[in-house]
Amino acid sequence: MTTSRKGRREFLKSSLTAAAVASSWDRVRASAQEAAPPKRPTRIRFAALGLNHGHIVGQCEAVIRGGGELVSFYAKEPELAGPFGNRFPAAKLARSARDILEDPSIQLVVSAGIPNERAPLGIEVMRHGKDYMSDKPGMTTLEQLEEARRVQAETKRIYSILYSERHENRATVKAGDLVKAGAIGQVIQTVGLGPHRENPKSRSAWFYERERYGGILCDIASHQFDQFLYFTNSTRADIVAAQVRNVRHPDHPGLDDFGDVLLRGDGGTGYIRVDWFTPDGLDTWGDTRLTVLGTDGYIEVRKNIDIAGRPGESHLFLVDQKDTRYIDCGNVELPYGERLVDDVLNRTETSMPQTHVFLVMELALKAQKQAVRVT
Repeated sequence: MTTSRKGRREFLKSSLTAAAVASSWDRVRASAQEAAPPKRPTRIRFAALGLNHGHIVGQCEAVIRGGGELVSFYAKEPELAGPFGNRFPAAKLARSARDILEDPSIQLVVSAGIPNERAPLGIEVMRHGKDYMSDKPGMTTLEQLEEARRVQAETKRIYSILYSERHENRATVKAGDLVKAGAIGQVIQTVGLGPHRENPKSRSAWFYERERYGGILCDIASHQFDQFLYFTNSTRADIVAAQVRNVRHPDHPGLDDFGDVLLRGDGGTGYIRVDWFTPDGLDTWGDTRLTVLGTDGYIEVRKNIDIAGRPGESHLFLVDQKDTRYIDCGNVELPYGERLVDDVLNRTETSMPQTHVFLVMELALKAQKQAVRVT
């Protein structure tokens, strides 16, 4: 175990409430750089509001890699604010959220608040003339999505959602490069699997309340909807079928612990499966996978682990008309943070088109709403 990993674990274990997001920290560690991002010349100033999920650290580090300076932060829970301040000692604890919203020097606000609070905050951020980057899910209802779209169109601010399974996983970034280069021909279908470990002792109460976390297809599966749209180059899609179950949690009736979706887009088809059943015997929070099928081959990404024995994460396998090969993705750059900072400065959409950001959540929310609840 490296010193940086120890430091990150101490960050989350340093308080009782921070421990409630400990299981999500595995995702951050697996998808982001192991060490703290290097100090670069400051290009923008940004702040963090809402620290309820461990993803907030990965979000901040992505922006820092892109040239952002984290200048301040605020959480209404002091037991979260303290450890976060220890992780980012150069940032100052604001007296209130209002202090951040009304600070004219802050250009971007990032948040990993409780999911149903993310969209209302993002709307306030945009109304205050700032850009916004949320953890996924970026909203939990279609009504929130409609309001976010309306305010974004009015203000012309950025409402980004960090779908980290694509943007912060090196092998998935590499897969995107290969598909764009024509390595597997025309994409026909994606299969996205997102198993997670529950770690119930580390979960806050909101994790089990559907109205607060949005449901499993809204929450976890937003990653897979993002990848489906991106790899099939679809600009519209329909939910063919969706279902959710509570298989093993009768004491938490608000929890979906399994869900899957069939979908059809104008660029291809997709299948998504997500669950909270990662067994304790696996040495990571989830054997998350992506398969991209093309007319001339296919790519499989094993994001967090190769159970065949290769160490580390970000494993990519390419099968084409010539051979089958493994591609080492250890040196692949993660461009999202730098591109987002570029977008803040240049009013562009190089990190992600705004229509894509919202369409991902539209599909996730519609799938959740339409899902057959299997008993």
